[in-house]
Amino acid sequence: MSRQGVPPARTRLAAGERREVVIGAAARRFGANGYDATTIEQIAAAAGVTKPIVYRHFDSKKTLYLAILGTHRADLPRFLDGLEPAPGTPAEQSLRPILERWFEYVAVNSHAWGMLFRDRGGGDEIQALRLAVSRRARDVLADLIRAGGGGVDDDRVEPTAETLRSGLAGLALWSIDHPEVDRAILVDVALRMSAPAFEAEAVDLPAT
Repeated sequence: MSRQGVPPARTRLAAGERREVVIGAAARRFGANGYDATTIEQIAAAAGVTKPIVYRHFDSKKTLYLAILGTHRADLPRFLDGLEPAPGTPAEQSLRPILERWFEYVAVNSHAWGMLFRDRGGGDEIQALRLAVSRRARDVLADLIRAGGGGVDDDRVEPTAETLRSGLAGLALWSIDHPEVDRAILVDVALRMSAPAFEAEAVDLPAT
């Protein structure tokens, strides 16, 4: 209450700010409960707006869900901004800052991993985008492996990238369920798993 006994006026959000509030509320609901169990009514309530406000920005629940996944796909290449490894750089030096940035993103955007790897709702279009996000993550890792100039043969880069992608995704999900684990431990584990793909010496494999 103000000194005159009149409640202070609520701050009116700009349209862009309100859209971001809706996206944040929807991401948390989708990440926790999945597509099928989340309603526009729940999203509106969590965002502190009315249903018409949600529909003013997104014409359907599916459009909103796809927009959130699309943002995550667009974010993937940005983990390398300013951190691209130079050929021959030791894995410890080149990978640690990338992994630190990635786990920071996981902590802030934990909903994304629930939407990508735990939710199976939403139909074919949404499932296709989930798969596209996974492919984009694999491509980013493959480019990183090539840029690092390590010992992975060309025909083994993509399967190596897929192994790292699935392992890092699993560790991300585990870290969300175990928030008490220090991030430095997660980075160390991920580095131990990822470093062999970036070592200068190739592993001597039998001919196929």
